[in-house]
Amino acid sequence: MAAAVFAPAPVSRDRALGLSERLTAVTTLTSSLEYLSQRKEIRQGGLNDWNIVKDVQAQSTPVVRRLLNAVSGPKTTTALHLTRATVAAGMLLPGNSRWRGAGNVFLGASSALLYPRHRYGTDGSDQVAILVQTATGAARLTRSAPAKDAMLWYVALQANLSYLISGWVKLIGEPWRDASALGGVMRTRTYGHPGMFRWTQDHPKAAKYLTHGVLALECLFPLAYACGGRLARPLIASAASFHLANGYFMGLGRFVTAFTAMHPMIAYTSTPRSHPAAAGRDDRALPAALALVAAATAAAMGTAVQRRLRATEGWHTSRVLTTRHGNELQYEVLSPGDGTQPVFVFAAGMVSTSEHFAWITERLAQDTEHGVLTYARAGYAGSRYRSPGRFTLGQSVDDLVDLVNGAVAPHRKVILVGHSLGGEIARRAAQQLGDRLHGVVYLDASHPDELNRSQQQRDTAGKLRTALTQMTWYLRLGTGILMARPDWMESLPVAYRKKVFAQYADVRMWDAGRREWSAVEADFRAFSGALTPIHRAHGLVVSAQQTVDRDPDQLLMHKELADAHHGGRAETVVIEGAGHDTVLTMGRYAHQVADRITEFFGITTTGAPGAAAEPTTGKEPGK
Repeated sequence: MAAAVFAPAPVSRDRALGLSERLTAVTTLTSSLEYLSQRKEIRQGGLNDWNIVKDVQAQSTPVVRRLLNAVSGPKTTTALHLTRATVAAGMLLPGNSRWRGAGNVFLGASSALLYPRHRYGTDGSDQVAILVQTATGAARLTRSAPAKDAMLWYVALQANLSYLISGWVKLIGEPWRDASALGGVMRTRTYGHPGMFRWTQDHPKAAKYLTHGVLALECLFPLAYACGGRLARPLIASAASFHLANGYFMGLGRFVTAFTAMHPMIAYTSTPRSHPAAAGRDDRALPAALALVAAATAAAMGTAVQRRLRATEGWHTSRVLTTRHGNELQYEVLSPGDGTQPVFVFAAGMVSTSEHFAWITERLAQDTEHGVLTYARAGYAGSRYRSPGRFTLGQSVDDLVDLVNGAVAPHRKVILVGHSLGGEIARRAAQQLGDRLHGVVYLDASHPDELNRSQQQRDTAGKLRTALTQMTWYLRLGTGILMARPDWMESLPVAYRKKVFAQYADVRMWDAGRREWSAVEADFRAFSGALTPIHRAHGLVVSAQQTVDRDPDQLLMHKELADAHHGGRAETVVIEGAGHDTVLTMGRYAHQVADRITEFFGITTTGAPGAAAEPTTGKEPGK
């Protein structure tokens, strides 16, 4: 029995092709029949109404948009699905001719063409079917045995990657490590199963073994190739059982035939070449793939190093100050200003950059006589986290106080400007600065009691922790090379974009953010009582409309920030249309903020009234 289980799964090349193409034909047949039975979804007002869905393709090329428009009419879509169902049914018949290759290519190409048409409803099974059908189609159409083997190796390697990456990504997530993920999925309305959910609650130990078993299966799936393929049978059988369970409990029926369609390729490529079924197999695709992986790894490492250097080098006028905790803070004096006027000191939010303030700092530096200083907290940009002890939020507060005392002339007062978490750090630092403080500007700032009073903040806390952990691990594994510059970054002044993107694609920022969030979460949850008063200093609280509309509790807490200022002027304003980040990153909102700041502090500006909403000098800071 052991010999039967722990032995290669010999499948010949033709047998592997035949099994894979028929399994994907079942997937396509099922898919098209499902879409045909739900034609109301592609009509006007349906879930996949093309008049609405096509907006997603607005950034595609004109050729692609025209092609998609041509096949996305209800009649054309219906005709395509009828043709696909007919061809898929024909692919189930016996045969081994090259015409089957044309059928596979048609099914794969038509699936790719219809994929955007059914934006809501397509899933991983359709993607796998496209992959297998195009590969089997190419293998059928070529007469070269090495080319056929290359196609089979391609699918087998993709299958191994699908399991391997899926498993290790799950391992990063805490719900899979603590085995709560299975019960969490089973209780959902979309993919859940009441009976299975009850079983996970009644048998927690068995559910834990099952969850960790799935993790082990996916993370270790490439072992199918170890020991001469002796583990191929149990691993393939376990994976097939896993997909059958998904089909039954989660309603993912197409996943069963789609993913198991890759298994014959795995069986063929894991069989030793000494076996008659794999005799003459060309395995050059494997070292070629490994060479590509090595080249991609080298490219990823090179890109990571380049971005790290760009993120940490600062600007040409960057300076460094060492704080009482040993942290080295990189800061910029964007404008020294008039020595008799206060200095604006900007504190960024968590997982944010000092360059986020660019629109505001440029406006203040150019149009006022006040000094302007920005800095990166320890762990961000070129600032170094050196503290030997456990990180607390108080360390960041002390660092800001030391920065003010060390970088700003003793006779000058300061106006602290903080966004999000930076606002809370500024509030706490204000209590230590005494007579040096002229005022505090809170830009959609955090409140220390928000995790206790705001349901939305509590709901977001766990997701944020998971996201920070995942981003940290992804970037450590070199996936930063795959990151694209997000759209919001294009709203920043041109001179700052590369620097900001380099920081976002560098693991240091996310590692610092995770460290900060752990401390902030513990600190905020322990908060009780009222805010400590800030005496003889002005307070301007700026809220983003989207923030307070989504969470009215935030507006009340922002008012409390203003009320905590005693003996000075206090004011709260809402920037209409702005979001938590766009209040800084979009010029038209950021300039409103700058205008509010100058008006509140009675600062005379030198800029012409009614200036353009989004000018930029295109210069580096300090030039």
